[in-house]
Amino acid sequence: MALIRVEGLNKTYRVAEKQPGLAGTLRHFIRRRTRDVTAVKDVSFAIGPGEMVGFLGANGAGKTTTLKMLCGLIHPSAGEVEVAGHRPQRRQAEFLRRITLVMGQKQQLLWDLPPMDSLRVNAAVYGIPDRVASRRIAELSDLLELGEELTRPVRKLSLGQRMKAELLAALLHEPEVLFLDEPTLGLDVNAQLRVRQFLAEYNRRTGATVLLTSHYMADITALCPRVLLIHQGQLFHDGPLDRLASRLAPERHVRLELEQPAPAEAFNGLGHLDSLENCEVNLRVDPASLTRVLAQILERFEVRDLEVNDPPIDQLIGELFRQGSL
Repeated sequence: MALIRVEGLNKTYRVAEKQPGLAGTLRHFIRRRTRDVTAVKDVSFAIGPGEMVGFLGANGAGKTTTLKMLCGLIHPSAGEVEVAGHRPQRRQAEFLRRITLVMGQKQQLLWDLPPMDSLRVNAAVYGIPDRVASRRIAELSDLLELGEELTRPVRKLSLGQRMKAELLAALLHEPEVLFLDEPTLGLDVNAQLRVRQFLAEYNRRTGATVLLTSHYMADITALCPRVLLIHQGQLFHDGPLDRLASRLAPERHVRLELEQPAPAEAFNGLGHLDSLENCEVNLRVDPASLTRVLAQILERFEVRDLEVNDPPIDQLIGELFRQGSL
C-alpha cells in the first residue's frame, strides 16, 4: 500500500503583468493585467513505505512546489494528494506528527540560541515527554556525530554542523515520511558524505519513507534506487536510476593509454574520437558494438591501460532535459 499517493496533481498561479516605467505602473494601477502560470501539471506517482526516492529537476521545474503540496503548505489547483492516510492541505495534528520537511535554504533553529534550546521547544510542541526526548536526542546526536555543538549558539556553528542540527530537530518526533529539499546544499564534500551516511542509516533503522530533491547527483546515486524526474512541471520519468541510461542509450566512454602514439586515422571505425594526446586516447563507443571495438583496439595497438565507463549521471540528466521528453 502506498504511503504517498499523488494523482493528476496541478498547481497554477495567477501573476500580474506590469510594463516597465512610470506609465506602466500607472496602467497597472488602473487596469491590472494577469496571466496564469502552471508550476505543476498532471503529476501522478505513488511511493511505498520505506522507499528512498530521488526527485530531480532543473531550477523552476516544480520540485519544491510539489513538496510543499505534499506537506500541505500550499493547496493544489487540481488533483488528489494523500500522505500517510491524510489529506495534507487539512494540516491535521496527526498528519503533522507523521511527516517532516527539511529545506536546505531555510532553517527552523533559532539563530542566537543553542540547538538544544530549539530541540526542547520542538519536544514540547510535539508533546514528547522529557525522558523520551532526551533519549532521542542522544541517539540522533550519536548518529549525526554532534556533541558540544548542541550547546553553542547556532550562529557559531559551521554550515555542515547547522544542517546536522536541523536534521536532528526535524527527526525528533520520529516522522514516518521525510521530505528533504536540498539537504546538502552548500555543504563541503565531507559534510555531504556525512549527511548521506546518516540518512541511509536512519532509513535502515526506522524504515522511514524519504523523498529527496538535490542538485548533487552523488546524493541521488548514493541513496535513491528510484527517481522521479520533473521538467517544466511535468513528470516524464519514474523508475530506476539506471534505466535512465538505458532509455537514453548513451555511449560508453573508453579511455586508452597506449605504449606508442598513434595518428587519429588509426581510430577510424572505433567510435567517436573525443581526444588524442600523445599516448592518451578518449573514445565514445556505442554499447551495441563495444565488445567488437575493444577486440579491435587490442588487436591494432599495444595497450598499457584501458578503462570503460558509463557517462556521468549529470550528463545523462542534462541530455534528458535538453530532449524535453523520453
